[in-house]
Amino acid sequence: MRTLDRYVAGLYLKVWLICVFGAPVLFIVIKLTDDLDKYLGRGLSVQQLLLAYLYDFPYQMALSLPVASLFGAVFTVALMSRHFEITAAKASGVSFYRIIAPMVLLGGLLIIGGLGLGELVPVTNRLRAESLGERVGSRRSIRTQFVYGADGGRAYTIRRLAAVDGRVNDILIDREGTGPEYPTYRIYAPTAEWKDGRWLMLSGNLSYFPSEDRAVTFAFDTLLHNDFSETPQDLLAEPTDPEEMDYRELGRFIESIERSGGDARKLEVERALRIAFPAACLIVVLFGSALGMTTGRRGPAMGVGIALATVLIYLLSVRISQGMGAGGILPATLSAWLPNLLFLAVGLVLLARTKT
Repeated sequence: MRTLDRYVAGLYLKVWLICVFGAPVLFIVIKLTDDLDKYLGRGLSVQQLLLAYLYDFPYQMALSLPVASLFGAVFTVALMSRHFEITAAKASGVSFYRIIAPMVLLGGLLIIGGLGLGELVPVTNRLRAESLGERVGSRRSIRTQFVYGADGGRAYTIRRLAAVDGRVNDILIDREGTGPEYPTYRIYAPTAEWKDGRWLMLSGNLSYFPSEDRAVTFAFDTLLHNDFSETPQDLLAEPTDPEEMDYRELGRFIESIERSGGDARKLEVERALRIAFPAACLIVVLFGSALGMTTGRRGPAMGVGIALATVLIYLLSVRISQGMGAGGILPATLSAWLPNLLFLAVGLVLLARTKT
């Protein structure tokens, strides 16, 4: 790596690290101040609150990644322009595009980091909810006489579950259909066993109801029902909230809703955003690099103001586009990526107009 590359990358990372760790701390302090009385009134200890907001840190950091990337690019280019370092590099035959290449490379790497962080966030969200008493972690191994609401409108009525043994007694699965192409069905089995990562239902019967006045029933010795995929530990607790699902789990949840005739557009947008939002790290580097050239000679205060305004416009456009996707005005994928595409287009125009 050339000396200039190391210098640009180091300057960018300094600003980026300050923002990516400082912004979550600021957000958490604000939230903690607002919610402190409420949580203490519920009898939570200070230790529980601190642990809960520690679990909240990955989520706040994930939200801060594009913001930190934008500030890093703007201030790196602005500082170098203010100190005439970009002018010196150009005089040495180094183009502006080559100067910002290390930041573009780091922006691409941050996409990978953001995607990984996005898979960690559902886990920490669940732990945060448990720390605040909003979700009780299950330590039971046996559960009796309960109904479990599964994806796709399925309901499991179970007399007894022994999670350690992987065994269910007297299970009834009901799924309400919409007609002959997606019929109502009911499965009953006196026993189901968890073997090789799946439930095997024994000596029961399966009934289809293609219409209200028609039923078709089959007896079976063994039945493997692909949709009955919850693990014994899953059945010990309530179904997972969408914000506590990783990308694949959210995809399966969306598919089950669509199969049952439900509207999953809002969740489709949320799933698409889990890729589009980290991808913004690279896009805002291109946008911020061109923006930094216009603010470098105007002083740091102007740079901060323009960067903050840009962040607000980007986040506002994400919210508006997200609402349009959830309302069906735009396709889910397009609504998630539209702010990125707009900022990419503006950034490329600004870069094209920048003297190299």
